[in-house]
Amino acid sequence: MQIRKPVRAALMFVPAIVMAHAAWAQTFTTLSSFDGTNGAYSSYASLLQGLDGNFCGTANYGGANGDGTVFNISPGGALSTFESFDIADGSYPAAALLQATDGSFYGTTIDGGASGDCTVFKITLAGVLTTLHSFGGSDGIGPKAVLVQATNGSFYGATLYGGADGYGTVFKITPGGVLTTLHSFVSTDGANPDVALVQAANGVLYGVTGFGGQHGYGTIFKITLGGKFAVIHNFNKTSGAEPYASLVQFGQGDLYGTTIGGGTSGYGAVYQTTTGGKVTTLHSFDGTDGKEPIGALVLGTDGNLYGTTALGGANGYGTVFQITPGGALTTLHSFDYTDGDGPYAGLLQATNGTFYGTTYSAGADGYGTVFSLSVGLGPFVKSLPTSGKIASTVEILGTNLTGATSVVFNGTAASFTVVSASEISTTVPVGATSGAVQVVTPGGTLSSNVAFRVLP
Repeated sequence: MQIRKPVRAALMFVPAIVMAHAAWAQTFTTLSSFDGTNGAYSSYASLLQGLDGNFCGTANYGGANGDGTVFNISPGGALSTFESFDIADGSYPAAALLQATDGSFYGTTIDGGASGDCTVFKITLAGVLTTLHSFGGSDGIGPKAVLVQATNGSFYGATLYGGADGYGTVFKITPGGVLTTLHSFVSTDGANPDVALVQAANGVLYGVTGFGGQHGYGTIFKITLGGKFAVIHNFNKTSGAEPYASLVQFGQGDLYGTTIGGGTSGYGAVYQTTTGGKVTTLHSFDGTDGKEPIGALVLGTDGNLYGTTALGGANGYGTVFQITPGGALTTLHSFDYTDGDGPYAGLLQATNGTFYGTTYSAGADGYGTVFSLSVGLGPFVKSLPTSGKIASTVEILGTNLTGATSVVFNGTAASFTVVSASEISTTVPVGATSGAVQVVTPGGTLSSNVAFRVLP
């Protein structure tokens, strides 16, 4: 898969300025079904889009050794295996992949490795896998969430169990594999964090725990890159219980997330929180519109949030939904088992405007599916990374970029090279300021969904 630059946490969000399109109908498509040999039971891992326009992800099981896979899939549904894990180098990769500034993929497994407790690994584009760290229990067990590469270049993550008191940890690991435990949970400040951290616009990392805290239903916490930790919210049944999804920041403002329990009916909720921890419940699921939203929300280019529920809906097998920042929810699709069961992972909005995701099980062979959902949103571009200094290299990911005539950073023109129909290589021009990146193509003008931040 031709991916060379990282997908980082969005720090600033701007609605994309896209080419004019006639509205088209909502379309759901099952792209492929896992059959065991190419992977099985892709659970919490959202897909990652590469510069070649294809997607990659992880499957918990299956593959050549039965210990899970890294897979590639094209927008048309051609599925292939990139890596098959074995117990020695780690097994059961539950988290999505991160592509770092060095071009390699980084991820975690929840079992295997030297100590048998789980690993952090690196895979080059050539497919060479290196185990960077094998957890031993005291430094954590069971990292189930994607790593985040912070602005200091190091990776940050969380483990579900282990640490000094057995309730999980927050850790930092360098690209070279040096791991530091930043915080060990003690239950009263949270327990069992199994979702990704997000670095907000203020530079601080935010995360959630599924259990623990004052009421036992989980917490929202913040932690600096150096390890200064604080709880900013304790969940209760009314505001939501057991948050199992990563937070997402809307622009430079509030963060949004979901809980799998609590709310009015006890089936989970969508909530909004300030960076100071003031939580507002936006929607409580009632079962008919979904149940247990495990996957993280994603910001669509229309300014709305999109997500999945693992259960519930018209057929009981889960849903895809849209929710406005104000809390108006629309069910977009209810799974019926033939097209998948249990969409645990969050969605990816690709640069063609379509959403892509996976289900844990069912489908043609019973091992889960990869699906797409078009809701009529047009194409846009992504800058990889989403921040950088003047003269730093930036890759632009998009659709139908051949023949592009202009690349502009918030009004300042940049020199560029069209690498392929899905990739442009450029540098941050002198005089550029933070704002949207725009690309003029023969079909129209495309704008980035996330504003590019020009660093000092």
